Amino acid sequence: MKSCIMRRAFKKRLNKLFWPRLTVGWPGLALLLFVASPRLFAADDYVLGPDSRPREGAPKGEVTKYTFEGSKIFPGTKRNYWIYVPQEYNAAQPACLLVVQDGVIYNTPTVLDNLIARHEMPVTIAVFVAPGIVASSSTNIIDRLNRSYEYDGLGDRYVRFLTEELLPVVQQKYHFSASGNDHAIAGTSSGAICAFNAAWERPDYFTRVFSAIGSYGSLRGGDTLAGLIRKTEPKPIRVFIQDGSGDARGEFGDWPKLNAGMAAALQFAGYEVTNVWGDGAHTMKHADSLFPDVMRYLWKDYPTPVAAGRGSSQPLVNLLPAGESWERVAVNQTNASSLAVDAAGLVYFYSSNDACIYRVGLEDKIDRVAKCKSNLTGLAFGPDHRLYASDPQKNRILAFDSEGHQSVVAHGLACNSLSISHGGLIYAAGSPDHKLWLTDGRREKRTIDCALKGPCDVAFTPDQGSLLVAEPGEHFVYLFEVEPDGTLRNGENWVHLQLDDISATTVCGQMAVDTLGRIYIPTLLGIQLSDPLGRIRGIITQPAGDKLRGVVFGGAAFDMLYANCDHGIFRRRLKAHGVLSAAAPIKPPIPQL
Repeated sequence: MKSCIMRRAFKKRLNKLFWPRLTVGWPGLALLLFVASPRLFAADDYVLGPDSRPREGAPKGEVTKYTFEGSKIFPGTKRNYWIYVPQEYNAAQPACLLVVQDGVIYNTPTVLDNLIARHEMPVTIAVFVAPGIVASSSTNIIDRLNRSYEYDGLGDRYVRFLTEELLPVVQQKYHFSASGNDHAIAGTSSGAICAFNAAWERPDYFTRVFSAIGSYGSLRGGDTLAGLIRKTEPKPIRVFIQDGSGDARGEFGDWPKLNAGMAAALQFAGYEVTNVWGDGAHTMKHADSLFPDVMRYLWKDYPTPVAAGRGSSQPLVNLLPAGESWERVAVNQTNASSLAVDAAGLVYFYSSNDACIYRVGLEDKIDRVAKCKSNLTGLAFGPDHRLYASDPQKNRILAFDSEGHQSVVAHGLACNSLSISHGGLIYAAGSPDHKLWLTDGRREKRTIDCALKGPCDVAFTPDQGSLLVAEPGEHFVYLFEVEPDGTLRNGENWVHLQLDDISATTVCGQMAVDTLGRIYIPTLLGIQLSDPLGRIRGIITQPAGDKLRGVVFGGAAFDMLYANCDHGIFRRRLKAHGVLSAAAPIKPPIPQL
């Protein structure tokens, strides 16, 4: 009996001594102990520290309540919001900004009073935003609660609401910085994924994130975020993640594991991230007690900019030269049709602004090549060194020689995309009749049966033994074998595109390939990089969040990736070399499984 009592006492002391250590920074072991030992369940006994309580001598800021309605992004909603302004605020100097979801939480005004007074964070205006409500028109109808709709989903809808509607109103009242390096955002539960997603969509606007007991489950696609983080080019975001072993588990997922997965994904991709794992439930107690340290971490080393991708383990970093990003090469060309590249690596485009074909030289000089009488689409060079283009107004395909003189190659055919093989086979996709057409410029055009409803873009693999075909509305890029006569066979939905679960992530324009057989696919998420086996291995972010229309390789070494976007033509250097379909076929190395 005595030994049994001693064993129980020892086990009690062991739990008391070691459990708190195991729950901070050891998520896997903490979860294991939580499952195996019911007696360790959720103490959740966190208390506020001195920095979360009023301190004598700390200037007290002012919190003012407002109401916002008339949103076009969330029509019919009405919401309260509060603005905290510290006493140290000076309208002549732009303050930093903190946005918090779900109203005034974390004892934020008091914490900011104390930390700003001791210069442990910059002078910061805080905006506390409640989720929207659509009031009912009758007492017999319930109000529509917009919280899950606004917070749990991916995409840029909520951050657009902040940056385009609410915060401009705040800016009319108070002067805060326009730099994303000066902005932080925070939230709890659904508000946490909302905060992170706002920074993920607009890292140029929010670079510092606090995520407390984040709801990264399958409520509205949040369970896909960790996978996106692992593949997407790192963004300049610093993140503090908190969760507890007693957090929610249910049909939407296991919150402790999901938060641990987010932290692991961020670490893998090279983000500035720290995490604290406790034993709390789905409550705010732990987050409230941590909040002063959260602010210190998010604002450490300020105003040094938040770094992106340091120590990243992503395969993508081996493709992107350090310190290089997108640069604009054609500033005023916002209406350029598809890009084309000649054998010297010079990039051509058609501008609907003045109905002319232009060439971007290796020194970035832009020359006019030809004046056209029609709008052109689907540019591509052929093996005869002529520039081919579709003339949709007159239903024909034209070819331009080096002097800019044009000739008709095919009649009765209009398209948005052309791909021409070394043997002179011309595939035309994106036609008004939703068919895939084939011609060689010498005989009548013919349709190619690829069992797709409406191909929009085509590209050859480097060996020209297969044709990649994209279709709007699909989350795949298809692959077909090319027969000697140009017909296609053995088609498969080869590339499975990464989704964001909100917008239709489909191919936006022309694709490109490199000498290793990798495929560069412009989508709403960015340029998705597929290996030869059809697996998305990385996502290159588009220029300044601009919408992509297509990509091509150019430059003297064909190592410059050019992107045609809504706001101009951009380029960036890659550790890869592109392939021209009109050039001699290249046999890539056998891909690794």
